[in-house]
Amino acid sequence: CGALDGAPAVLLLRTRDLFSLPFPLSRPVLTSLSLQAALRGWRLLLLPHAFPSAPRSLPSAHAQWRARGALEQRHRELMERFGLKLEVLPDGRRRWHGCSKDTERCFGTVRAQTPQYLLAGRWTPPCCLRALRATARHVLAELEAAGVRHWLEGGSLLGAVRLGDIIPWDYDVDVGLYREDAAKCRWLAAVLAAGRAVEDAQGFVWEKAAEGEFYRVHFSRTNRLHVDLWPFYARPGGVMTKDTWLGHGQDVEFPESFLVPLGTVQFAGGAARAPNDPRAFLELKFGPGAIERPEYPNPEVRRLAQDVGSEPP
Repeated sequence: CGALDGAPAVLLLRTRDLFSLPFPLSRPVLTSLSLQAALRGWRLLLLPHAFPSAPRSLPSAHAQWRARGALEQRHRELMERFGLKLEVLPDGRRRWHGCSKDTERCFGTVRAQTPQYLLAGRWTPPCCLRALRATARHVLAELEAAGVRHWLEGGSLLGAVRLGDIIPWDYDVDVGLYREDAAKCRWLAAVLAAGRAVEDAQGFVWEKAAEGEFYRVHFSRTNRLHVDLWPFYARPGGVMTKDTWLGHGQDVEFPESFLVPLGTVQFAGGAARAPNDPRAFLELKFGPGAIERPEYPNPEVRRLAQDVGSEPP
């Protein structure tokens, strides 16, 4: 009975279908059942005014306010229970239920290059992608304004070439830069001078990474979604190298000729610096066909085919 949601409606379905749902009686009932039915591919037919409702006396303004508040609270609790981070409303507006600058990110420590959401068969929550895009745009703009030579690295460049955006299951953004240019950026210079993390005027936190000789920029002090900044330098022979290697297969040295001159790609809603031959650069790092054959960071833990139903072309 839709009266539980404060609106007259009647739902007709088989008992065994109702109780086959993971949350059969979660409130608000109509919202809950509609979401679960959509995931199962069920089609619902709404028949407004098909059944008469008992006449009711008009509630007071205070009672209406309390009812709206209770319904909104149940709605938020339902979104949290279902793990839904973003609603697109009928008028096109968006209502967010996920993380923000004032909350922790939606997943814990990443292990074996595999975040928790991938293990659950999901991709990056939209609120986390929103935070990553904002952090990436901010960092790239700061580097560009400071005259720091920089470029998208690894999976971030892969996402830019494939989609013009962050890969939809990624959990950070990687940017390379010339080590000798780092001090040109006021925030990196402040980190080097202070020997500790520095928060900029927009609330992004710049720091030296604990894992090695590179930098990290967080969405906020509370929300640790981040951009990694990798300082490279040229060794004799014109090969770009760095001092910290984390054992990722694509983390290899490469000819400096990829960076002279730098190119441009679309990324996360704006333009970003990139190697001048992105395909050759990516195939050097990931192997032939890397652009056309997407895969999760660690296929030994979980493969993309487990979530899309078949091997990608």
